[in-house]
This record gives sequence, structure tokens and C-alpha cells, in this order.
Amino acid sequence: MFKVTVGDLKITKEDIKMVNNVLHSSRLSYGPYSREFEKEFATMHQSKFGVFTNSGTSALHIALSSIKEKYGFDEGDEVIVPATTFIATSNIVIHNNMKPVFVDVKESSFNIDPEKIEEAITARTKAIIPVHLLGLPAEMDKIMSIAKKHKLRVIEDSAETMFAKYKGKSVGSFGDIGCFSTYVAHYIVTGVGGLNTTSNPNLAVLLRSYANHGRDSIYINIDDDKTKNKKKFHEIVERRFKFVRLGHSFRATEMEAAIGLSQLKRKNKIISARKRVAGVYRKGLSDLSEYLQFQEATKGADNTYMLFGILLKDLDKRELVNYLEDNGVETRDLLPLINQPVYQKLLKIKMDKYPVSKKLIKSGFYIGCHQYITDKQAEYVVKVFHNFFKR
Repeated sequence: MFKVTVGDLKITKEDIKMVNNVLHSSRLSYGPYSREFEKEFATMHQSKFGVFTNSGTSALHIALSSIKEKYGFDEGDEVIVPATTFIATSNIVIHNNMKPVFVDVKESSFNIDPEKIEEAITARTKAIIPVHLLGLPAEMDKIMSIAKKHKLRVIEDSAETMFAKYKGKSVGSFGDIGCFSTYVAHYIVTGVGGLNTTSNPNLAVLLRSYANHGRDSIYINIDDDKTKNKKKFHEIVERRFKFVRLGHSFRATEMEAAIGLSQLKRKNKIISARKRVAGVYRKGLSDLSEYLQFQEATKGADNTYMLFGILLKDLDKRELVNYLEDNGVETRDLLPLINQPVYQKLLKIKMDKYPVSKKLIKSGFYIGCHQYITDKQAEYVVKVFHNFFKR
């Protein structure tokens, strides 16, 4: 029996070499590796600026903090969020003293349904956080059109989707700010980590400040006072311990950046391997279409398969999920959100308002699709599914 996990990590000699370079440099705080990682990642996602943080959740949090400050949102203003996503997407709205307003997703893609967004917009709606779920971009042309019409800001939650394009444009480059994660099981793994992308220089400054305790942007890291201009140096000395907003310690280290840089060099192999595994699943399970539905891309969307999403047709998933787990195929529920105990307590959500998300809670789950899964392991997964339905 194989053990097929939802994620894995294998550190290479090149990864170790990069980390050792950092250790030998005696520079662990933000430095040249972090700067290069930010620059390369932003460029790969068609953005001008990158900001490396300690998690994807932190990236989301400071993204909303930054646009809230820049565009003058009030406490209690509303932010539209998909009713199916990881809980961090909506938690950061609450942590920023704003109100998440949920919109149901499409049964085909599991991503937010653009046709249902406008009915959720009120006079207090200020932003939309579309989520690119499991590796599949949301329908950003429609979402951006709605945002422009209603003068809303857009933060892309791309924690689960890297290196993917929608109609020729990269995820993370459509809205005001993109947010990514480098947590275990994701494409680029630094242990824990996150990134923001933006092409707005003012937002880039705010993001860095919020991630660094709310510091005055004149001095964000220890290289910022390295100048031969004495007048400029004295100004920095005067201001480098000033804090101009309530920020956080959301910083990452040079070691994490070094691992990320090393893995960026393998990004094409990572994506092609994930697509290979997904291809084995799709082909091998195609004869079970009576029972199974897969996440389907909308026209123009490139799926880079962080995970492989499955929806059972008119069946409760629990018996199948337990069978898969008992036979070494790891699963996760497909990001149940509106039924979470904390949200039922705080927000008193009526689940019947979100029929697709409710269905995904009952019948949706995902399995691993990462680059370390061999063809034999993927074929074993297919076999386990068939064995279950033969019963």
C-alpha cells in the first residue's frame, strides 16, 4: 500500500547550499536574498513590487490594512469574500475591524460566482477578495469589471495558486494587491511564509511598514541607513525609531528567502509535474463520472493544480473519504467556511443562502497533486477509488 499525501517537501542540495550561504554571511534579517526573492517572484507574476512576509495570512492581513488606510475605509465597512475558502481569507477582514460578506461559489470551478457578486454589494461595500482556489484562477475579467463599476478595491487571495494565468495575465496582477503563501504543500515551500505583489508604489510602502511594526518607511531594514550623504543619514537617524501606524511583526528571514529562491529555479518542473499527476487522475477516474465531478477551469484559465478537488454527485463524502484514508490516500475537506463553529457563533450564518458551498461542505474534498507523487502512486489512487465504487 502506498501513502499518498496532500503535500510533501524534499530539500535538495541546492536548497541546503543556499541556506548555508546565508548562515556563513551572518545575516539572518531582511537582506539581499529577501530582496532578490521578492523581485523575482513579483516579476514572475507581472508585478512591480514584492513583499516577503512570515505567512500567507500575514500577507492578506497587511493587504487589507494597506488599502483600508490608503482609501479611507471606515470600521465596519464590508468586504466581499467567497463562501468557500480557507478561513484566513475572512478572518483577516474581521481582524481589520471590517465585515465579511459572503458570496456563493460556482459548482463547476469552486471559485466565487461573479454573477452573484453585485447582489451582495451595499453602500458600505469597499472591496472584494476573490480567491484562486486549489490552483485555478477566478474569473478576474468579470470581477474587475464589477469592481470598476462600483469603485471597489480588489485583493487577490492567491495563497493556493502560483504561476497561473487567466486570459494571458498572471494571478496576483489584476487587483490592487496579490497575496501568496509558501507554506508546506504549496508550490514554493519556505516552511512558513507569504508574499504580496503590487504595482502601486504607495501600497508597496504601506505593506512594508505594516509588516515591520508600522515603522516610518525611511528605515525598514538595517541597510536603509547606509548612505554617504551626511544630511540624509542624520534624517534617517532621527526617524528610524518612529512608528507611524499600528503594525505587526510579520517579517520573514533570509534563510526562508534563500530556500524560496532556490525553489523558484525549479518552478517549471514543479508545475509540469503537478499537471502530470492531475492528468493521471482525470484519465483514470473518467469512467466514474456518474459519481465524481472535478474542478473545471473556465475559458482562458490555466490550472496549476496545487491540489486536486473532487465533488461527489448527490452523495455524502464521509464513507469515501474514510475509505481513502484507510487505504493510504490522504484527504482534506474542501475548505468548509460558513459552517465553522466560530462563524456560526459570531456571524450566525444561514447556510441555505449558499447552496453550492453547502453542497461542497457535504460532498467536496481534495487529494494531493504535488510534484513528488509518482505515476505509480497516482495510479494507485485511481485504483483505490475504483475499489470503493466496485463495493
